[in-house]
Amino acid sequence: MKKFTMMRAVLSIWILSAVICVARGKRSKDDIKVKHQAGKDIALDSSADSISLVASANKEFAYHLYRKLAAHADSQGKNIFFSPISVSVALAALSVGARGETHRQIFSGLGFTNPILTQTVVDQVFHMLLKWANNASTKDTSQGTAVFLDNSFKPKLEFLDVLKKSYFADGIEVDFTKTKESANTINKYVEEMTNGKINKLVEDLNPNTVMYLISYIYYKGTWQTPFDPKLTKEDMFTVDEKTKVPVQMMNREEDFDTYYDPAIKTSVLSLPFNSTSSMLLLLPDDMATLEKAISPKHITKWLKSMKSRTYDVYLPKFSIKTTYSLNDALTEMGMTNMFGAQAELSGISEGQKLAVSKVVHQATLDVDEAGATAAAATGLDIVPLSLHHIPVLKFDRPFMVLIIEPSTEHVLFMGKIINPNI
Repeated sequence: MKKFTMMRAVLSIWILSAVICVARGKRSKDDIKVKHQAGKDIALDSSADSISLVASANKEFAYHLYRKLAAHADSQGKNIFFSPISVSVALAALSVGARGETHRQIFSGLGFTNPILTQTVVDQVFHMLLKWANNASTKDTSQGTAVFLDNSFKPKLEFLDVLKKSYFADGIEVDFTKTKESANTINKYVEEMTNGKINKLVEDLNPNTVMYLISYIYYKGTWQTPFDPKLTKEDMFTVDEKTKVPVQMMNREEDFDTYYDPAIKTSVLSLPFNSTSSMLLLLPDDMATLEKAISPKHITKWLKSMKSRTYDVYLPKFSIKTTYSLNDALTEMGMTNMFGAQAELSGISEGQKLAVSKVVHQATLDVDEAGATAAAATGLDIVPLSLHHIPVLKFDRPFMVLIIEPSTEHVLFMGKIINPNI
């Protein structure tokens, strides 16, 4: 049995990538150069039902994967941050080439269990979702995939065609035996796709690699109303009963959309960006209770029940980075065959036996006065304190964070901040 290649995926400020690395068990450059810009849109015959089913499955997958990451021993006491949609897109793209039990496991793990959701329908729905993301009014969001293929590898053109049309994939030929040159090619591509935020995706490449399948999402958010840097002061953040760490605590007093969920004793704060997205900040009395209970229905309830009222909000500035090997989590979610000798990936290539060596996910998140970037903040005049009591909402202990599209409740990013300093 061949040793499968391992790869690191780097996701940086508001940039998330899920990488699926496929290894062995000469197409021409014209055959595999499948730039999505040159392709025509596929016909979208997905019904409203199929769109709703995929969207619902994506939401459930987000919380399912979150709980797997939170339960792993190497995540205990650590920050969590990832993009569930980036992982979903990568796995959906891989499913195009999966067959038999391997395909069934991937679809089941993603929640695509309704008979309406054939591979063709799923491909069409993801095409539409990605098209919406890339047609946003702002240039601060982009999403897509890329496949790097060894020049001696013979993939099916049908596989590449679906990736190009449905998953906005760029197909790029490399010679993986020239590891340094191949790494440079991948790194330059990723740097371009992420506006320079990621400039060294890979350092070491195994010459036995035949394909890298990358899903990326780039997001840059600035607050609709920025925090005033002049009000940012040093404060203490309680990590646990024994640990407190100093943080730079931002402060803003104004009307916020908030909700308190008495069933799980959690305060919910919505901070909108200058886009269609918002950050939801969840401050629970008990983190374990929130993590066990949270589901898409909670997001629906919170968004519908939120009221606007004046709060004195304190939120730490922070920059965190997370790295995950998702093999164990995905295996626990039923996706086992794709990692071993039983992998059925003949839809990618019939000429060689293939298997996924590793699925890696990395992410970093920066939060400051301007938003989710290091851009300069705009000063804000603060309304003088009124005589009546203004409640304080202070995120000075572990809290959860979600970046969502409120209109669709689409989860772009999800995480838990245990320690803002690491």
